[in-house]
Amino acid sequence: MPRQKKKQKNDETTELPLRTHLRELRNVLIASFLAVIAGSVAGFIFFDPIVAFLYEPFKNVQSLDTANTLFVNHLFEGFMTKLKIAIFSGLVLASPVIIFTILRFLFPAFNRKERKMILLTLTVSAVLVLLGFYYSYYTILPVVIKFFTSVGFLPENVGVLLNYQSNIIYIFKFILIIMITFQFPVLLEMMMVTNIVERRTLLKFSRYVVVGVFLVAAIITPPDFISQCMIALPMTVLYFLALLIARIFRFGEGEGT
Repeated sequence: MPRQKKKQKNDETTELPLRTHLRELRNVLIASFLAVIAGSVAGFIFFDPIVAFLYEPFKNVQSLDTANTLFVNHLFEGFMTKLKIAIFSGLVLASPVIIFTILRFLFPAFNRKERKMILLTLTVSAVLVLLGFYYSYYTILPVVIKFFTSVGFLPENVGVLLNYQSNIIYIFKFILIIMITFQFPVLLEMMMVTNIVERRTLLKFSRYVVVGVFLVAAIITPPDFISQCMIALPMTVLYFLALLIARIFRFGEGEGT
């Protein structure tokens, strides 16, 4: 009889933490959802400055209309563009809140050293996000737009009439993709820290990785070699920089070292 009571007590203690974790996970999901909603509302309210910012790279394009460069093709295009930009903005604005709530949920499972490593990784990741944003908006996009609207492709008697929704959404997605792509070295570093992959393996297959980087750059950029190189070359530099940092701090040397 006492043994049965002890077993029942153990079942209750294991069931209690499970319920607590599920409740905390539910709170994480609710907080993330509310953050996306709040961010989307903010994106809807501040739609005009956001679109003005996204429209800026098109200002120097020689359009058929000297006052406007982008045009709508159907009645609901303006509303749908505003809705999409608001949702995308909501996801971007909510990302820090989502990351914070997830980390608060997971932090008790990590020791002090692992927590410091995670915070350092997040700091480097934030720096790379800002670097990717600046590089994509102020360096790549002006070159790409100027390249494809130059007289080398468009005769003098042909004007430019660009669709509003597709081009504004393209600018937003392009910036977002480059910001995410710049997280590539952080992912590599974490894989070496946790010994998922060894540094010598990444160095051995570096030529194939470089080819893969150029292929990815060709997929996410317009079909021209200039913008492809403008993305692939920095990514290659960041790749070897990640390997150098791993060598300095002796990351990714295997379990036995």
